Amino acid sequence: MPNHPEYLVIRYAAWFAGLTVVPINSKLHGLEISYMLNHSGSSACFTLTQLTQTLTSDSYARQTTVSVIDVESEEYRDMTKARQAIEIEERGSGDIAWLFYTSGTTGKPKGVMITHHNLLIGAMTFLTDVNDVEASDSIFHAAPLSHGSGFYDLPYVMRGANQVIPNSGRFVPSEVCELLESWQGVSMFLAPTMVKRLAELYQSEKFTTNGLKTIIYGGGPMYVQDIKWAIETLGPHFVQIYGQGESPMTITVLTKAVINDATNPRHQERLGSVGTAQNVVTMKIQREDGTDVPNGEMGEVLVKGPVVAAGYWNDKEATQATWREGWLHTGDIGFIDADGFLTLVDRAKDMIISGGSNIYPREVEEVLLAHPLVSEAAVVGQFSGDWGESVVAFVVMVPNAEPDEHTLDQFCIDHIARFKRPKKYYFLESLPKNNYGKVLKTNLRKMLA
Repeated sequence: MPNHPEYLVIRYAAWFAGLTVVPINSKLHGLEISYMLNHSGSSACFTLTQLTQTLTSDSYARQTTVSVIDVESEEYRDMTKARQAIEIEERGSGDIAWLFYTSGTTGKPKGVMITHHNLLIGAMTFLTDVNDVEASDSIFHAAPLSHGSGFYDLPYVMRGANQVIPNSGRFVPSEVCELLESWQGVSMFLAPTMVKRLAELYQSEKFTTNGLKTIIYGGGPMYVQDIKWAIETLGPHFVQIYGQGESPMTITVLTKAVINDATNPRHQERLGSVGTAQNVVTMKIQREDGTDVPNGEMGEVLVKGPVVAAGYWNDKEATQATWREGWLHTGDIGFIDADGFLTLVDRAKDMIISGGSNIYPREVEEVLLAHPLVSEAAVVGQFSGDWGESVVAFVVMVPNAEPDEHTLDQFCIDHIARFKRPKKYYFLESLPKNNYGKVLKTNLRKMLA
């Protein structure tokens, strides 16, 4: 279902009863939802009235035998009437609490087995490394509870703090701004695209940020120009985290202190990083041949620790490929500097090899976004008979700006090596994104094809 107070009620009731939850984003296609319900072996699916008809339709019902329960129905109200005390069902620390399905950008989604111990350690680490919480504080669940925001309600429950869910059940910048007028000590988890939309609204309208404590951002690349502008617009309230479903929200943190320390000579570089390892994980960089690399050299990011998930549900082959010798292989490419700051360059699968040289899309995207007339940019590789791959840029201009390939090409030549500049530009009204705000480079490659 969309974000809703009953979402959290049901989840904690399920854990109390010793069950496993499978949070599913309500914006997914019916076939994707069917796959997750069937693959996980779920027995019940809780939803809202506006989705019940879709989930109980003939085409959907043929896909799954799960019971669909409308939380606005008499059936649900009967289920939740207090009748008698129920004993909590004890579970071990290694039992699965949350089956988190990956976005499925490559093949079928995989169910990450997140244990009770993973959640406990992750919530405690939030309080020590990311954002301390007082009982008077509030967390706004504007981002999906099926993802990061649903992970962050745990430390707020630990401290008996407030959980605020917008009436819309989703991220609406104007609604968030209005809620900030009424609550204090407000924190929220937002994807970088959401941060940008919120800052745009604050720049054009008159709202106060008196109630704002922390905006934690992650789930996609935050470009240096964008975070600088967001700080100027919304104030010094930002923390960045890096994680993935297999180690949810818990790999690195870029703290407020670091983000706001503009006097540091390496401040620009640190804003472009995702921070240092959170206290409960060990992190390293490894080459393709399995050897570790020294500081400053690029390779795949590996991580291990008590917050790292146990593997994939009913997928032994994928588990063995991703977890090797105790290390989670993230599939992300980056490097660690001498001070321990990790800079992510790209996903391994997104790297472009042109004329024998490695080109990381993010470094080209950072340059394009530094141009004052560019609002969004995404870079992918396209097959080239001469070079193997060539660099292609998809660009969204700021309102009323005329697309100008020559100007952008010259801007790139002025800031990066000539061989890295895009060989072709495509101008779009918006970049394709998934439900969590991530740019869908798979869709961009399909456009090229």
